[in-house]
Amino acid sequence: MKKILLLFILFTPILLISQTPCASNVAGGFPCSDYDLMDHFDKATLSSRNGSDIWGWTDPLDNKEYALTTFEDKTCFLDVTDPVNPIYLGFLNTNAGSNYWRDVKVYQNHAFIVADIVGAHGMQVFDLTRLRSVASPPENFTADAVLTTGFGGSTIGSCHNIVINESKAIAYLVGCRSANGGGPIMIDISNPTSPVAVGQYTADGYTHDAQVVTYDGPDTDYTGKEIFIGSNESKVVVVDVTNPAAPTKISEVTYSNTAYTHQGWFNKNKSYFLVGDEEDEQNFGNNSRTIIFDFTDLDNLSYHSEFLSTSPAIDHNLYVKDDLVFQANYRAGLRVLNIADINNIVEVGYFDTYPANDSPSFNGAWSIYPYFASGNIIISDIDRGFFVVRKSGTLSVSDQVFDESGITIYPNPAINELKIASNKNNIEHLMLYSLLGQKIIDKKHSPINELVLDVSNLSEGFYFVKINNSYTQKIFVKK
Repeated sequence: MKKILLLFILFTPILLISQTPCASNVAGGFPCSDYDLMDHFDKATLSSRNGSDIWGWTDPLDNKEYALTTFEDKTCFLDVTDPVNPIYLGFLNTNAGSNYWRDVKVYQNHAFIVADIVGAHGMQVFDLTRLRSVASPPENFTADAVLTTGFGGSTIGSCHNIVINESKAIAYLVGCRSANGGGPIMIDISNPTSPVAVGQYTADGYTHDAQVVTYDGPDTDYTGKEIFIGSNESKVVVVDVTNPAAPTKISEVTYSNTAYTHQGWFNKNKSYFLVGDEEDEQNFGNNSRTIIFDFTDLDNLSYHSEFLSTSPAIDHNLYVKDDLVFQANYRAGLRVLNIADINNIVEVGYFDTYPANDSPSFNGAWSIYPYFASGNIIISDIDRGFFVVRKSGTLSVSDQVFDESGITIYPNPAINELKIASNKNNIEHLMLYSLLGQKIIDKKHSPINELVLDVSNLSEGFYFVKINNSYTQKIFVKK
């Protein structure tokens, strides 16, 4: 039998796509639940340094999806439109030194990048439309602009983070060490390659991270206002920044067992604000903790509750999409919470990018970006590079790019049926093999462009589908 398998592998042209289904709570060696691995770029492929932040861009011209993933020394750009075959297009090197923190956000088809404890870095600006035509990837890009002058002529060097509400042409630099004491510096980016500092806020000291929204929540006193919610190390601060030249504090709130108020995000109707404390796991011995504040009245914020994970890992960045919270929890990887009922939060899935253990240490998943319309989710990992994952069973032909064969096979994993589609109307012969090379199905047809194969009677496991004696794909049948 081993000989049959060897001959099958040697003499059959196999296209092994990168997608690996989450089966028995494992995908490609990574623990998982209800989230499949689409692809993984090892850190060494992208950088010799540690990974940090990540964000995404969807090209309005053709809806292609791009990942912007950062490392200590650079920002890398990948086309993830076909999630099982991402393309590494190029990178933008640091504007100064290399260090642990680099952050990126997007506005009007431009990426805005800052870095911390690297000297005179400033804010890099990169025109993302340059990714539409890359002749010889990976290309070594240069920035289209660099901002080094802050409000009132001060110098912008190293900043910890950048925040952008994409409905407004203002970027907020926070945690800057060379200007302003670390409070937000407001940058007009209406002309992305000619950014100008137009304000700052200094009353509450250092801001580590923030969310800024055009407010449409339950407190009608602030409807339409630009509201800044800062995670300021020991508290959460709410500031009206509608006029960036004259920001006004609204309120603040804190909580018990405060170690380091790191980052937070509104739920979908802005009644609640969810916050992660980055050091409470080490300082107080609790599991990953998400603190929930009642934000129904912005003038009178209050503690509502907290959710404790089953994992002792340190929580880092979290983002909310509809009723789901996507958390990067360092050594526990991506954790997905359902917050439809804020009083009954439930973990509904995970993808652990750090399989070794969940101990409270600073390794593993740094951040995630869950906002692509396709459902693709991208993860940056300090130690293991770049991941594309997706909720199990949601990959379809519309999410994949036909290669030169003109054939694609989906869904993968398959549960009851498997579809084979062609854009060349050339499906004539289908064969299905077991992983050991045993032929299970052999069907011939007149040329068609789609075929549905019943796999409900097959045992769970990997199989090979061979089309027209030339195109072969590995698939997984899931029970």
